[in-house]
Amino acid sequence: MREKKEALSSKARLLMLLRKKQGTPTSGSVLAKDMGISRVAVWKTVQSLTEAGYLIETGEAGYSLDPKKEKDFLYPWEFGEKENLFFYYKNTGSTMDRARESAVRGAESGSVFTAEKQSAGRGRNGRTWVSRQGGLFFSVLERPRLTIADYTQLSLMMQIAVVRSLSSICGKKAFLRWPNDIYIDQRKIAGITTEVCGEGDLITWLSSGIGVNVNNPVPSGRAASCTEITKRQISRREVLIKILDEFDNVKKTFVSTAAYSQGNRPLASEWNSLADCVGAKAAVFEPVPIQSTNDDDLTDKSEKILARGVFQGIDPAGRCIIKTDDGTLFFNHGSVSLAFLNG
Repeated sequence: MREKKEALSSKARLLMLLRKKQGTPTSGSVLAKDMGISRVAVWKTVQSLTEAGYLIETGEAGYSLDPKKEKDFLYPWEFGEKENLFFYYKNTGSTMDRARESAVRGAESGSVFTAEKQSAGRGRNGRTWVSRQGGLFFSVLERPRLTIADYTQLSLMMQIAVVRSLSSICGKKAFLRWPNDIYIDQRKIAGITTEVCGEGDLITWLSSGIGVNVNNPVPSGRAASCTEITKRQISRREVLIKILDEFDNVKKTFVSTAAYSQGNRPLASEWNSLADCVGAKAAVFEPVPIQSTNDDDLTDKSEKILARGVFQGIDPAGRCIIKTDDGTLFFNHGSVSLAFLNG
């Protein structure tokens, strides 16, 4: 685990100075003076950034970075004073795996793990999240003062942050669907999964894994992406910053009003106001392993319907409420999912 840095790295400071110049060349001596380092150190930093993919031009007048040629990077030094909290992977199995490993080693709350590609992106119940180039895939590590029974509150807060952010970025209202999906125009644009570890009845750490279709090709007609909706390329870095800032805002709003042992009524009310299927007919189901007839492996899955009725939103504990002909039922996140029925 890397040590916490007290100041911006030379990469972060150099990029800030070059971007401020908007493509106008700046001499190495001026950059060295502004950064408080030697000209050789400036040159080494430029070389390092060039190797990382930045198109920094070198000429007699100095160094320049054309904003029109900038690429959409997610390197830690792109996030200013929070640089020490970011961990970047060009290719990894899953950012959730990296978050778990780092949590065990003592990574601090607020750590963010990003990846260009995931070879084993994770959804709920063992499903695979298709991680196509151009999408945003990241995990956020938290160490909240919550009981394990209340872990869903952080998940709900992240869902609210993502739906608010995507509504703002795409210029179209995004909606929540229980337990962890975000839709625009009836098509899925983002998903969230949560992993929690505790000791006794208290949470030790909790990580939220978020996948957002930003500039990537979508896997089917039932999915949407930010670039498809806006008809332009969207900066993944800006999407990530927007979500993280909104997550902080949501926590400030709802943590202070939380009665943890009894759930969080204001939080549930806000979630319900952002859902588009309250009052719709729905079925609650869970995956059921099917034993193979050949080698006794429990690798295949079917679905068991647990209830049919009308979705009434969530309660203060984050449970799904289904009104059936026989009464009202409540379902925890767990392994169950919700399907909305036509007609």
